[in-house]
Amino acid sequence: GISVLFSGPSGAGKTLAGEILGAELGLDVYRIDLSSMMSKWIGETEKNLRRLFDAAEEGAAILQFDEADALFGKRGEINESRDRHANIEVSYLLQRIEEYRGLSILTTNFRSNIDSAFLRRLRFIIDFDFPGQTERAEIWQRIFPQSTPRAALDFDRLSQLNLSGGSIRNVAMGAAFAAADRGHDVGMAHILCAARLEYEKSGRSLTSAELKGWLL
Repeated sequence: GISVLFSGPSGAGKTLAGEILGAELGLDVYRIDLSSMMSKWIGETEKNLRRLFDAAEEGAAILQFDEADALFGKRGEINESRDRHANIEVSYLLQRIEEYRGLSILTTNFRSNIDSAFLRRLRFIIDFDFPGQTERAEIWQRIFPQSTPRAALDFDRLSQLNLSGGSIRNVAMGAAFAAADRGHDVGMAHILCAARLEYEKSGRSLTSAELKGWLL
């Protein structure tokens, strides 16, 4: 089998890349919900993982563990029985990933938090960088479906917004809904309004550099 780590900031396309691989290979992608796997009862986590891997092998599915640093974070010193059991769970999971004959994808926003012992067992580590202005301009040009009614959009101005691909998608959707609600074509004003809302979600504000040249 093949195990790979996708590392990079939130919204850089790590999860989407896993979905694209599944579509290209014609395979289902199992996205693993950590909370449904881990149990406070000794031995239950291993049973859950065993069922997961057995089902995935029968269906030749791609396994995708999002936020892998929560699963495979650096293992601390063993201070009590629960710590010892947690290390056993991680070791069991590492063993099953190594034995799995399909493709295992792990994603993380914080590669430095991953246990180095685990990193050595991975076949590939691929870094997803935050998109630069050139990449952002291309994302903006592709983000709206061809059927979306659009006014003239200034992609150079849009690329000044310091947003990840995932955030650009959120802004584009927000702008499209706002324009449709008013019966308008999607324009720069709709996008700016949606961008302000997206920035507020993360406690940020648009800077003067990002708004340079905009007609406000």
